[in-house]
Amino acid sequence: MFRLIHLITIFLTIPTAHSLVDCYTSIFNFGTSLADTGNAILLGKALYAAHFPYGETYFHRPTGRFSDGRLIIDFIAQGLGLPYLPPSLRCSTNSDVAQGVNFAVGGATTLDANFFRDIGINLPANNSLEFQLGWFKDLFPKLCPNPQDCGDIFRKTLFVVGEFGSNDYHTSFFHGKSIEEIRTFVPLIINVIGSTIDVLIKYGARTLVVPGILPTGCSAAYLSVFQSSRSEDYDPLTGCLTYLNEFSEYHNHLLLQELDRLRVLHPHATIIYADYYNAAMRFYRSPYEFGLYGGALTACCGGGGPYNYNASNGCGHDGVTACDNPSWYVSWDGIHLTEAAYRLIADGLLRGPFLSSPITTPCLSLGSGDHPHYE
Repeated sequence: MFRLIHLITIFLTIPTAHSLVDCYTSIFNFGTSLADTGNAILLGKALYAAHFPYGETYFHRPTGRFSDGRLIIDFIAQGLGLPYLPPSLRCSTNSDVAQGVNFAVGGATTLDANFFRDIGINLPANNSLEFQLGWFKDLFPKLCPNPQDCGDIFRKTLFVVGEFGSNDYHTSFFHGKSIEEIRTFVPLIINVIGSTIDVLIKYGARTLVVPGILPTGCSAAYLSVFQSSRSEDYDPLTGCLTYLNEFSEYHNHLLLQELDRLRVLHPHATIIYADYYNAAMRFYRSPYEFGLYGGALTACCGGGGPYNYNASNGCGHDGVTACDNPSWYVSWDGIHLTEAAYRLIADGLLRGPFLSSPITTPCLSLGSGDHPHYE
């Protein structure tokens, strides 16, 4: 009875989509495949995600999302009473962008192609954060057709910037760069993220959510490629690679420092850190507690191997099938997560302790703020 009363109390105090719908009228999202709702496919990239079983759980067809269903950004939009964000490449009219736009692209890096070329890596495309920011600037006349009204529009807009960094690291690790060299990239990546936030605030953004990166050492792709014979390389509680998770924590630590600096620089803006890392570590430590009976480390859809990940024969390729119940798994294809995992992370952000401040806070002061200025 005590537990029942406790659960009812929690339920009654959780903000509903109805209570939040008047706070934000739109969302603008920048990101990678963790948040892409179709841009990569529209660009003709990552075509494996255009094939079944991608999208099988919720949409029942591939939509360009790198999962079996909805993503974190989908659940955030749903929680705020807003529609799912259209990919920016599909937006051509004012009405298309009225309630938000998704600039995220699968495979997007933070640093541009020139940086990687200088270190001996040729990227297949340059869909960097700067590239996405350029899309935002190009769409700005549609986003804000009357510049005098921009302040009101953007004070009611939630900007989500990231996560960014994971593809820079993935590209570098999988091209044989040492972890010592890759650590030197982290401050450069954080600087680009910070510069982007600064530009968005100058354009009028007032509330920004900036996610950290997920625990890399728990990824089926990394666990497969960087298997170690040394038991001490693994976390005994989760089975994740400890040194890779420590690397993720290093990135997130520097990102937190940068956000603190930006808050001082822009006291009129609300800059919120989204702790993807610890939101995810809950179910890596105790998957059964969250109903993830298929395990936390093995991919649902893959081409075999100890973690069901095969880079040359992955999900979406001919003959590769998915598990019977994706909702029991954390990893979808070895790199990306299942809808079930994304739902848990989003729930931890919207209802739990994994945002540095609630995204509902700015709803109390939507009438304040000054006019934006542009580059």
